[in-house]
This record gives sequence, C-alpha cells and structure tokens, in this order.
Amino acid sequence: QVQLVESGGGLVQAGDSLTLSCVASIPTFSGKAMGWFRQAPGKEREFVACINWSGSSTDYTDSVKGRFTLSRDDAKSTVYLQMNSLKAEDTAVYYCAAARLSYGLAPLYAAGYAYWGHGTQVTVSS
Repeated sequence: QVQLVESGGGLVQAGDSLTLSCVASIPTFSGKAMGWFRQAPGKEREFVACINWSGSSTDYTDSVKGRFTLSRDDAKSTVYLQMNSLKAEDTAVYYCAAARLSYGLAPLYAAGYAYWGHGTQVTVSS
C-alpha cells in the first residue's frame, strides 16, 4: 500500500528554521520525482519545491528560493525540506507528493503527482 507520511511541522517564530520529512512507502521510490506543496487557510494549494528522481535537479517557487532546500535519501525512502528564515507567509499545511510517472521530469503542478501525504502544519508567528 502506497503511503506518504510527513513530519517535522510545528509552531516557530519568524526567522527560525524547520526541517520537514516525508517517508514514502512506494516500491519504486528511487525512480520517482518528489514534490512539496502547501495550502494556507482560504487559499489554493500551491507548489513549493520538487526534486527529480536522481536527486540531481531541484526546483522551487520564487518565494522560497534561497531559503528552502529539498533533498532525498533513497536508502531511507525519505525526502527532506529544509526551511530557513521562515516568514509568516510560509504558514500553511505542507504536503508531500510522489510523481505519477517514473524516471521523468519533476512536475511543477499537482496534476503530475499521484500520491499524497496527509500534510503537516507549519505555523510561523511574526
């Protein structure tokens, strides 16, 4: 059974750091691009970051570039989202997702992902 479980969220102050983890129970994890999305109250889910299947390429939404870093550990079937210099506008539920296709480009849109976690809350107080 495919399962993605996020952890690491919490309540922090502006300027603090958090690292989100996503453990994926996917037989073909090493061949899957992985992504993070977030959804703030009253807003649509938005793309945050993605990493390709080999870990050689990452992409980020403009608002987090230079502050967030996405990495993967295939031995642990885990992706990590390191978030530094957090801002109040980063407050959201963060979702991990696994790409629909294997060995393809990392999708920038939710439709490119077939498997989703339940999310972890990140709250940044200003």
